[in-house]
Amino acid sequence: MPQFGNLKADSGLKSLNDYLGDRSYIEGHAPTQADVSVYEGIGKAPSASFPHALRWYNHITSFGAEKSKFPGEKTALSNSAPAAAADDDDDDDVDLFGSDDEEEDADAARVREERLAAYAAKKSAKPGPIAKSQIMLDVKPWDDETDMKVMEEHVRTVTMDGLVWGASKLQPLAFGIMKLSILCTVEDAKVSVDDLTEKIEAFEDYVQSVDVAAFNKV
Repeated sequence: MPQFGNLKADSGLKSLNDYLGDRSYIEGHAPTQADVSVYEGIGKAPSASFPHALRWYNHITSFGAEKSKFPGEKTALSNSAPAAAADDDDDDDVDLFGSDDEEEDADAARVREERLAAYAAKKSAKPGPIAKSQIMLDVKPWDDETDMKVMEEHVRTVTMDGLVWGASKLQPLAFGIMKLSILCTVEDAKVSVDDLTEKIEAFEDYVQSVDVAAFNKV
């Protein structure tokens, strides 16, 4: 399993955020106990300054108690080790940590802060692709008397910056009850899966629950 260092520090979260820039999960193409290990190592949702890590954290959160059923073995993480430096040929000349002396004088601290600021400015100046995900949501009604057409119309009224609704179809659920399976594409940095499902479940006259049936990077 990849090592990210101290996940309760910005350095570890940055390492995790960079790693998830083009990945949906810690290992492979489906959630495993490796995701649970890192999820528990973080302890709380990352800030919006780490959009890929936040998108991943919200997605794992959406599984609730089902996380215990993910395949693989959970690994206890140590948050005492510093995160490994990311490979980046452009950053070989940047010393992020400055002097190793335990008692750092004022000049050394100032130099280190200047180097950190320069590094952050360099990274922020590099434009990157907009991270997007395609999500299949299963919207379940209360019973077989729910008007599914009206329910879908309500679902599609949910608008968020970075959200685009796609195709949908009705599928049998149980006892004559149908569920609405509907696709949407979201910008990961702008749309939280939890926020989206809460907005849909707010139509409580029609919607009993919302499940994430599939989640894929675009």
